[in-house]
Amino acid sequence: MTSSGTNAAGLTGSAAWELLLPAASAPARARGRALQAALREAIRSGRLAPGTRLPSSRDLAADLGVSRGLVTEAYEQLTAEGYLRSGRGAGTWVGDAVRAARPRARDLAPRSPGTRADFVPGSPDLSLFPRAAWAAVQRAVLAELPHHDLGYPDPRGLPRLRTALAGLLARRRGVVADPERIVVVSGVAQASALVGSVLHARGMRTIGVEDPGSPQHDGLYAAAGLGTAPLPMDADGLALGPLRASGVRAVVTTPAHQYPTGIAYSARRRAELLDWVRSVDGLVLEDDYDGDFRYDRAPVGALQGLDPERVAYMGSVSKSLAPGLRLGWLLVPAALAEEVVERKRTMDLGHPSLDQALFAHFLERGDYDRQLRRCQRAYRERRDALVAALAEHFPEARVSGIAAGLHVIAELPERYGPEADFLERVADAGVAVRLLSACTHARTGDGGVRLVLGYAHLPPARIRAGLRLMAEALDG
Repeated sequence: MTSSGTNAAGLTGSAAWELLLPAASAPARARGRALQAALREAIRSGRLAPGTRLPSSRDLAADLGVSRGLVTEAYEQLTAEGYLRSGRGAGTWVGDAVRAARPRARDLAPRSPGTRADFVPGSPDLSLFPRAAWAAVQRAVLAELPHHDLGYPDPRGLPRLRTALAGLLARRRGVVADPERIVVVSGVAQASALVGSVLHARGMRTIGVEDPGSPQHDGLYAAAGLGTAPLPMDADGLALGPLRASGVRAVVTTPAHQYPTGIAYSARRRAELLDWVRSVDGLVLEDDYDGDFRYDRAPVGALQGLDPERVAYMGSVSKSLAPGLRLGWLLVPAALAEEVVERKRTMDLGHPSLDQALFAHFLERGDYDRQLRRCQRAYRERRDALVAALAEHFPEARVSGIAAGLHVIAELPERYGPEADFLERVADAGVAVRLLSACTHARTGDGGVRLVLGYAHLPPARIRAGLRLMAEALDG
């Protein structure tokens, strides 16, 4: 390169050549945009530092083998954007306005890195996702979807999907499912946020939550402006005395399979809970997170079916298909429907219409029912494997909760405690677990170890190997 290719910051022409040569090799129609993008990225990343003088347009064009007009246009465009500065007779320089560092894409998805056995609950087996059926439905939907369905959807969801969901939920979960009161959401978290924000707008400041219960509730409802009041459980469900004394008028429940204790609310407690909510003119938020998975009998129907005007029902495909789909539903009482729908509209202008059409077709073909049966068989086998492995390696352990869902409660004898020492020992062996105490606001008051063990994402062989590894770590 000519001597003009050497700049005040000491950058040689050969360095500029290396930065821009790939752009000069781009197809003719894209060469100008590629050259601009290469210069822009070199400045953003700091490879061309502020104060660097660039070669003249004539010299750079000659070295790159492109037209001078192409380089002149690139210089003018980046000068207009503020990346470069120039003066008549003074050359072209890198400006000092850019402070952006090279972007770095981090992965903040929940993981258990470095574990040899992961019993943390909450995940389904993602290898069971029906890829072939999903792909077939996707092709069919792309071929048949009307153009207008690609516009902004009804914030409640596509009528076709809401109709299909109404049929599914009435048939499988016994809900009163009016398609006009179904809102398609990105999961139970968004459903909770929608209802929580409406309750806050109506003057509510606290919502009751089961204790023990989901560790995510505090943060989730705090984002909607609500504090949480932990309410103790008994063998039948939420304890009525503390509930009445709390002063709350709304409560979040998991009555079909309480998380994490694993109990199902008794018929009497379900009736008492509804009597309470009517007496306070309040609301029950029913999280039916795994209500389809019962292994010893038919699942108990949803609480919402007993009083759809006092119970908001929430569910999703996170346990049956994959949480990454971000697809769920909310059945909202008539008194809240208009406000919830308006908040959904302002929050995201509606769920992606292509995803909705795909899931509607998946439901209509019977693929979702087949998927539920497939998961039911797999998860029942894995629960049996976990219980058997606990009996083999921890014969004194007590397993509690109904035969349902994706986790069990295992109580180990006091000699395995205290819990902090237990966690340290199993973590050193590469075993990830969750303590029941991580799900409760109350202190346990003893030295035993109570675990919430997830099993749905683990094949039986890995379940057995993981519990053997845990036993060896504790007995070694």
